[in-house]
Amino acid sequence: MLLHACCAPCSSAIVEWLLEHDITPVIYYFNPNILPFEEYEIRKNESKRHAESLGIKWIDDDWCHNQWLCAVKGLEHEPERGKRCEECFYYRLLATAKKTQELGIPVFATTLASSRWKNLEQVNAAGQKAAEMVNNTPHGGLGGNPIAFWAQNWRKDGLQDRRNALLKEYGFYNQQYCGCEFSLRTSLNHTGNPGTISNPS
Repeated sequence: MLLHACCAPCSSAIVEWLLEHDITPVIYYFNPNILPFEEYEIRKNESKRHAESLGIKWIDDDWCHNQWLCAVKGLEHEPERGKRCEECFYYRLLATAKKTQELGIPVFATTLASSRWKNLEQVNAAGQKAAEMVNNTPHGGLGGNPIAFWAQNWRKDGLQDRRNALLKEYGFYNQQYCGCEFSLRTSLNHTGNPGTISNPS
């Protein structure tokens, strides 16, 4: 399966669970929402470090932040878990769905579904929509093999506690806001200091 990874902390327990169930994922890092670029690089490198420590294939895609901004244009002042987040999830998971079919992999999932700060229904709806879009679009050289989105609740069965344990075990960088400038603005408005809030990734 192809696993879209938003960050190493959220990926770690999920990857461990998959491996324990004889599923070896390919990690796909596509998160053009993240700003500033230095923040993006830190999170990307942590994700890569985690995958390499387990010998798992890791794929990096472009940081096309300006294109992402176009995708959420007009939604800049939406609240967290609002329509901007829906469009953000869909933008990233559509790219994941396309990469899934390109690689000839039948199933994809996302670590976005692991976070208590995200709306699980929004994430799953975006994943299903992305799979349907790819399946219903002619793909020429990509082969057109059908793909499916795995709508799994990664917050159950102790995975949240395991995530926190692995975060300490690996010494992962623990980000303090979702990723985009709009979520950072919200964090600053609420606390005056993004470093004082709980990890929303």
